[in-house]
Amino acid sequence: MSRDNQDVIEPDQFDGAPHPRDQFAFFGHRDGEGAFLEGLRGGRLHHAWLIGGPPGIGKATLAYRVARTVLAPMKAGDRSIDNLQVSPESAVARQVSALSHPNLSVLRRTPATDKKAASTTIPVDAVRKALNMFGSTAADGGYRVCIVDSAEDLTISSANALLKVIEEPPPRSLFLIVSHAPQRVLPTIRSRCRRLLLRPLEADHIRAAIHSLGEPWNGVSEELLDQALPYGEGSVRRTLELLDDEKVSFIELVTRLLEGLPRADTKQIYALAETLARRDADDSYELTLETVERWISGKLHEWASLGPARLAPLVEVCEKIARTAREIDVFNLDRRPFILMLFDDLADAVRRTA
Repeated sequence: MSRDNQDVIEPDQFDGAPHPRDQFAFFGHRDGEGAFLEGLRGGRLHHAWLIGGPPGIGKATLAYRVARTVLAPMKAGDRSIDNLQVSPESAVARQVSALSHPNLSVLRRTPATDKKAASTTIPVDAVRKALNMFGSTAADGGYRVCIVDSAEDLTISSANALLKVIEEPPPRSLFLIVSHAPQRVLPTIRSRCRRLLLRPLEADHIRAAIHSLGEPWNGVSEELLDQALPYGEGSVRRTLELLDDEKVSFIELVTRLLEGLPRADTKQIYALAETLARRDADDSYELTLETVERWISGKLHEWASLGPARLAPLVEVCEKIARTAREIDVFNLDRRPFILMLFDDLADAVRRTA
């Protein structure tokens, strides 16, 4: 499948950054890369891999990196191979980038067209069509590769169709299944995959990854990048989303209110509730919930030595916030009472925990 419009932003792509299949720089995850190199050197590469971890840390980039390597005959057959780098100018790299390599299938949500919106799932028909490639031997006798990006987009029917091929894999087949929540993947698929969990990236790796993206990202001030990094949670994608002075300032405001608990700045909390109640405040509302979740997670880690009983009030409030937030979304309720309740409940939980 070729790309006629290079300006199309695909469902699995961050606007302004290269798609993972066009990204040749790779940062962190040395152990993850090493797992594939070990299999290639030993000639015993497992046929199905579940590559898990938070969004935006390089899972799909690694999958395409592996695909290029095994589809390049000189690399795949090299028992002394020590890296997964393939030249961007090589025929294999160009074919993978254009999704035109005959031995590569990619299962993903499809981009929008002039006549059709972007898909929200990977339908079973798309899976069956892509897996037809495994019905015959590769023309060059090499690997056939299927990348699933991501498993969360599979329907029950499409997951079961994929399972049938993974259960009885043809020779020299490789399935690279990207997942943001591997524990939710169909158990029968999980059981047949080698699981590879990628951890959030270190700050230095995120910084280097962002600088490698070119314009406009390499023009971002170091001061703004330093401010955004602590809130990026080890994700390049999330850090890119936060490279905005207003967003960083807003997160810092909410964080200051949280850090002041159990003493509450009533005036600022009321002002925040009013701001988030506006119809145009969806992004700020989501940013608030993410900041609260990150803050609670940090406190649970910081106070871990207190034991489960002491931490129970904070855990209970966390669950209540998540439950109430879902109800707000489903029933389109006023956010003001929820925000006020959130800070009241957290203040009480901190008082009882600390």
